[in-house]
Amino acid sequence: MRIAQVAPLAESVPPQLYGGTERVVSWLTEALVQHGHQVTLFATGDSITSARLVRSVPEGLRLGGIRDHTASLLVMLDAVRHQATDFDIIHFHVDLLQFPMFRKASDRCLTTLHGRLDLIDFHPVYQTFRTMPLVSISASQRTPLPTANWLATIHHGLPPEREPSDTPERHYLAFLGRIAPEKRPDRAIEIAKRTGVPLKIAAKVDRADQEYFEHVIQPQLDHPLIEFIGEIGDHEKRGFLGNALALLFPIDWPEPFGLVMIEAMREGTPTIAWRTGSVPEVIDDGVTGYIVGSIEEAVTAVSKVLSLDRKTVRQRFEERFTVTRMAQDYVAAYQRVLDWPALTMPRERPFAASGSAGAVAVVLPGPLVEDEPGLAGMSQVPV
Repeated sequence: MRIAQVAPLAESVPPQLYGGTERVVSWLTEALVQHGHQVTLFATGDSITSARLVRSVPEGLRLGGIRDHTASLLVMLDAVRHQATDFDIIHFHVDLLQFPMFRKASDRCLTTLHGRLDLIDFHPVYQTFRTMPLVSISASQRTPLPTANWLATIHHGLPPEREPSDTPERHYLAFLGRIAPEKRPDRAIEIAKRTGVPLKIAAKVDRADQEYFEHVIQPQLDHPLIEFIGEIGDHEKRGFLGNALALLFPIDWPEPFGLVMIEAMREGTPTIAWRTGSVPEVIDDGVTGYIVGSIEEAVTAVSKVLSLDRKTVRQRFEERFTVTRMAQDYVAAYQRVLDWPALTMPRERPFAASGSAGAVAVVLPGPLVEDEPGLAGMSQVPV
């Protein structure tokens, strides 16, 4: 299958430091290549991949100091549009800017939504462009938009890597991610103080959250139990998580997935997480961690976490959250798009499944737009 992966431009693929979506795109791209698919990755110029790389900008925009990514994304999407006939499937990971540009090519497109969907500001787009197939990364993520054109829910997956080492002493709690109000690092600090267990915080501070960091979190870092490490990369993550007693995931928002939970699970490290968003879908309560609803419950969970079998935590990761499983799920989703009319949502123009002998012609209202380079003729009905 000829597949285009269209990545965000905030970070390289994979990212040098923080960057959950870009990391998932990298894992998926490499797995698809390994399984024999012809993959083209539209991403930053400093990305590293075994796929064909189309360099859309020289480097990741965040580390390059570019705050508004809209212009660069539009230029990249125009490049995708001009090469569209080269692909059977175009897989977008950039939210919604592509919808008007690729509306007439929805029979070859798939969009994974990686962010929160409870902000109603963006709902008109999903209501208007209802022919664009969507993938959610958790069932919970769909809740604010139950009638959108959902094709599948596909949980993230990671490369298994080697099995974690058997570290004899794990004496600290870990917080990994972003310093932001919705991530509630203040809860993590409170848990550490109440339990007397040291807390290591490895997290980035975005410009948008600088004031929160300076006024709420930074004053609490001057405590013997609290160590602020800052932003770390992949090469440091495994040791950081694997040597922890538990990961604290004290979120206060509808988390779409929470990649760090399965990164900890890969190391055999249990997670203590708040009962919100995707958490109940990812954590098996009492097996791979504890799901809590208050500081008091979290404190109790810390006292129980040593009773969890870390080998079982790792085994559950291998059963549920490997990149191989994720790639297989996406290939099945790609095939569902190409096998339309099995999909229930209406199309806007003629469609024929790519490479399908004797494909059934389905003609619906909406002519091809011949003046759109790369889109005209993408889905000619066979004679």
